Amino acid sequence: MIPYSHQWIDKDDLRAVADALQDEWITTGPRVGEFENRIAEYIGCRHAVAVNSGTSALDIAVQSLYLPRGSEIITTPFTFVATSNAILYNGHRPVFADIEEDTRNIDPDAVRRLVGPRTRAIIGMDFAGHPCELGVFREIADEHGLALLDDGCHALGATYQGKRVGTQADLTLFSFHPVKHITTGEGGAVVTNDGALAERLRLLRSHGIDRTAMERAGGKGGWAYDQVLLGRNYRLTDFQAALGMSQLRKLDGFLERRDEIARRYQEALADIPSIRTPVVRGHVRHAWHLYTVLLEGIDRDRFYSGMRNRGMGVNVHYIPIYHFAYYRKRFRISPKKFPVAESVFRRIITLPLYPGLTDRELEQVIMATRNQVREQES
Repeated sequence: MIPYSHQWIDKDDLRAVADALQDEWITTGPRVGEFENRIAEYIGCRHAVAVNSGTSALDIAVQSLYLPRGSEIITTPFTFVATSNAILYNGHRPVFADIEEDTRNIDPDAVRRLVGPRTRAIIGMDFAGHPCELGVFREIADEHGLALLDDGCHALGATYQGKRVGTQADLTLFSFHPVKHITTGEGGAVVTNDGALAERLRLLRSHGIDRTAMERAGGKGGWAYDQVLLGRNYRLTDFQAALGMSQLRKLDGFLERRDEIARRYQEALADIPSIRTPVVRGHVRHAWHLYTVLLEGIDRDRFYSGMRNRGMGVNVHYIPIYHFAYYRKRFRISPKKFPVAESVFRRIITLPLYPGLTDRELEQVIMATRNQVREQES
């Protein structure tokens, strides 16, 4: 089975982790701070706060805003559940806006229509690595006095209007899960240009305690500390940070290979009427976390099963959040309110894309795709 995605781990990564495991600090030590500095430098922002998952990054990003309990936050339903779950964790209400068919990102016009007296923030999401319309959302947020967050878990290294994702929103979240652009096993980060928010985030990821273990260590460290906020234990280990720094050095090469694979798909599938390939708008650089197509006139579930039987690990990204039992019972949201998301969901399929996908495997996926379409059309 050729998977839809897979991590790339090489000898440099193994060596970096082994070296970290032999040092004095293996958790919340100096490598975490170094990793954060390198993330911030790569993105071009002032601050990065590393945590133990993208979900944790979302959670403390929302928490750090200190919004009145019960605030409404507008976001996309076409994402992984962590995006909207972070809103619920903090006692707020997600308000879903429909999406754009071509990018699968949240529709700015739908967002404008949903802004109301209880709205306090917008969470955009960069589907598959294509940045959402961050400039438009910035305008909406500024006009209404809203916070702007960006779920950039698909978009590390992507750019919007020439600037890297992570520089336009008040807070941007990244994931370092194995299927993402770089991995720390599990891990994530929040990036921001706001120093006060960054300091709050550092407290929130470690129980709300005002002094770290490193600051208390040594002969002059002192034992005293205070808990000033209600935080979590979302800390990243030093050996994960070591892996992240090793991976970050390879990120540009990973992005180039992802782009090569996406271009080959675009060329090879362009002549198939039953497949609509994804778009890339002129003002963005796509990071190609996923390569998704829309099927026209052929059954998606049959295509999925047929490709799996051919050894191709295709997937479906995503089931709209309002379809899940928890959300159905709590919010009773009608799918009819989201005609674009519903149409995309019925037709979308994810083809394999990751740096380790060989040219031979790529051609196998393309051939299997063409054969499966031919079989369903006959």
